[in-house]
Amino acid sequence: MDPSTIVVVGAGQAGCQAAASLRERRYGGRLVLVGAESHLPYQRPPLSKGHVTGQVQRDTLWLHPASFYQHQDIELYLAETVDEIDRDGRRVRLGSGETLPYDHLVLALGARNRPLTVAGAELDGVVALRTLDEADSLRERLAAATNVVIVGGGFIGMEIAATAAKLGRAATVIEVADRLMGRVLSTQTSKFLLGAHRSRGLNIGLGTSVSRIEGRDGVVSAVHTSDGRQLPADLVIVGIGAVPNVELAAAAGLKVDNGIVVDEYLRTEDPDISAVGDCVSCPSRFAGGLPVRLESVQNATGQPRSLAVRLAGGEPAPYDAVPWFWSDQADLKLQIAGLIAGHGSTALRGSLEGERFSVFCFDEGGALIGVESVNSPSDHMVARRLIQSGVPVTREQILDPELDLRALALGKVGKPSTATH
Repeated sequence: MDPSTIVVVGAGQAGCQAAASLRERRYGGRLVLVGAESHLPYQRPPLSKGHVTGQVQRDTLWLHPASFYQHQDIELYLAETVDEIDRDGRRVRLGSGETLPYDHLVLALGARNRPLTVAGAELDGVVALRTLDEADSLRERLAAATNVVIVGGGFIGMEIAATAAKLGRAATVIEVADRLMGRVLSTQTSKFLLGAHRSRGLNIGLGTSVSRIEGRDGVVSAVHTSDGRQLPADLVIVGIGAVPNVELAAAAGLKVDNGIVVDEYLRTEDPDISAVGDCVSCPSRFAGGLPVRLESVQNATGQPRSLAVRLAGGEPAPYDAVPWFWSDQADLKLQIAGLIAGHGSTALRGSLEGERFSVFCFDEGGALIGVESVNSPSDHMVARRLIQSGVPVTREQILDPELDLRALALGKVGKPSTATH
């Protein structure tokens, strides 16, 4: 029998991890990795931080050197797209016209930046950040900029804004919501970040949006906001979220709903097609069994590893990892474990004033569902273990400063709490 063929579409973190994990699991068939960019697969998190400042050099971004793909017998198709999936014929058609047969297809299509749809968004100097080429361009523009406006107060927006302020630029964040990172953070942590960034020189406007962008000779010169302000700008960076790349899957008749719909084993409705990473909507017990789409390195590496076990002939297991995220914003390291949507009460450990603390979030029934840590990596690691294992923990225990959280997470008996506040 001829060896089987697996084609992975998308050479970002998830696609590259899928290919690498398949070889780690001793998959011996033909393995093809198709990526739209001309670069070797690379890390994205440093793009908005160290790479923009020049502290992280391009050659350190590669997930693997070119020799890795040769030694692992992974066929790289770079600067190439997949334009069509022929499910009946089990083959994909590339933009170059070539067709690739597959026995199993893995879609790791990622996401793209949500565009800013206002007058002037097309001006030179209005940029976004997702790819390495965009990061290279942004580094040059940021070095020459004086007044920088960042549209969006989410992960990417705040990381770039903090970097711009650290470089001494006059930086202003425009956020349409009434608080920073409101979709993923508790009010307490969001409020802390607002004050911390303002104290570090960032101008932050909440509850407002961009109404239009003004230019001079085709180059951005000012940003007009919905609350009537006119902000000088020679660089505008847009970070207003991402849209999953689902068009290829939808055209092939696969179900999509805020991502390519998969089950807990990362299978689409087609048994010969799986999907992983930012483009995927997958059920999670940490979201009450509901499907969620997560944009994180943890998800982009964990899902492919889980999938590789099944595709390489191992014992299939549902993907069941605690979601976790991190964001480096100036000298603030924010780490999040779990999903806090719909949380009720919170409990604080540590010091807001000392900028080293964790906010523990509980649902209406009193179960721990998420923990936000600032400059407290040990709390974050304990939180992931607590949430994954479901070890019972109460708000009163968290409020007890003498409780040994690590002992509790390991299943050992902590100090009984008498706290009632």
